Amino acid sequence: MVHPGPRNELRVQAARTGLVTVQGELRAGETVMAGVARLFDAAGCRGGMVFLDGITCDPLRYVLPALSSDGVHAAWYSDTLAPVGPTRVLRATASVGAREGQPFLHCHGLWQTGTPPVAMGHLLPLESLVAADCRVTGIGSREAWFDSLPDAETAFTLFQVAGGGAGSGLIARIAPGEDVVTAIETLCAAHGISRAALHGLGSIDHVRFQQGGRMDCLATELRLHGAHLRGGRAHVPIEVVDIAGRIKAGILKRGVNPVGVTLELLIEPIEDIA
Repeated sequence: MVHPGPRNELRVQAARTGLVTVQGELRAGETVMAGVARLFDAAGCRGGMVFLDGITCDPLRYVLPALSSDGVHAAWYSDTLAPVGPTRVLRATASVGAREGQPFLHCHGLWQTGTPPVAMGHLLPLESLVAADCRVTGIGSREAWFDSLPDAETAFTLFQVAGGGAGSGLIARIAPGEDVVTAIETLCAAHGISRAALHGLGSIDHVRFQQGGRMDCLATELRLHGAHLRGGRAHVPIEVVDIAGRIKAGILKRGVNPVGVTLELLIEPIEDIA
């Protein structure tokens, strides 16, 4: 994947922060964005990650990754996809932060309308409405957050890391071309973290799995699924979708999985979550 702008010298952004549990109900009739923003505001958190497993939306709106046709960006998005009727989110991870001073989130997940097949993609939080009250949980940060800003390297407006404090957790972003597994390990080692839960979402340019499978696609959307760090070694299972809507799951192979456009992370030292 070749991006149009100058390569940013800082390949991994990170900020230390204390982490707290965020939990509560998303309410029927509100947008996903409004509900998540309300819960994080009540917890006094400016950013973090939230897990939308089990919510039902009607409507739910999302996009797939797509090849670029504008001659500028290395990848793009599909037209908006609009399932008919209530759609249940099976699993979804969302980075929480701000865009132009207002709450915003970036979400990748899997959902289902009634019967198979399951679909996966990039949920549009301002266009997706909660259909029934549903309890969700997240991990919030009061000192660091994601801020959506223009990124010269990719020509996208992307979540960048903002703020920071003295806590032992990390909010981070990995830049294009960096190997996901080794970048996570190097970042954690630099901050003295050897054991952690790893939460995140983003894209990889041509996915290679530890067990031998692969997803040969330039543009993908993924979420980490049960990833963790033990003894300084990262074990990174993911769920991922390509431009045709094909979904795969597996453990990332070390050294051969470069970030496509971005990868956002929340690193939660096991012993420190409140």
